Amino acid sequence: MTPHEAKGATQYTTYHPRWYRTRVSTYWWLGKWYYLKFVLRELSSIFVAYFVVITLLQIHSLSRGPEAYARFEERMRNPLMIALDAITFLFVLFHTITWFNLAPRAMVVRLGGKRVSEILIAGSNYVAWLVISASVAWFILR
Repeated sequence: MTPHEAKGATQYTTYHPRWYRTRVSTYWWLGKWYYLKFVLRELSSIFVAYFVVITLLQIHSLSRGPEAYARFEERMRNPLMIALDAITFLFVLFHTITWFNLAPRAMVVRLGGKRVSEILIAGSNYVAWLVISASVAWFILR
């Protein structure tokens, strides 16, 4: 043993030591509802993007005339497209609800130096959603 080693100096090896890491399952996020909800919300972004693309394609076919729009409608009547649209609707609904519930934490509103209640912020989002949905339904169904 050299005098340098005796003083407690660090010895280096040519190989890096392996640290102990507990194994984590690939499906760790299925263990708790909080984690599952987080992963589903992230996954729902794909369906939100799909919804936007379909809406843009619909607007594009509308701009190209009645024949192009009829072809678009015919494609959308395919049972696979109907099933995909139903799944998309559920994911977009889930995305909306989780965002409205998250909004009070993402956006802090103060009135008169006091923080506005989370229920008031989320509730106003739901009321606006209801009013806009009712207005659109009235416009379309009248």
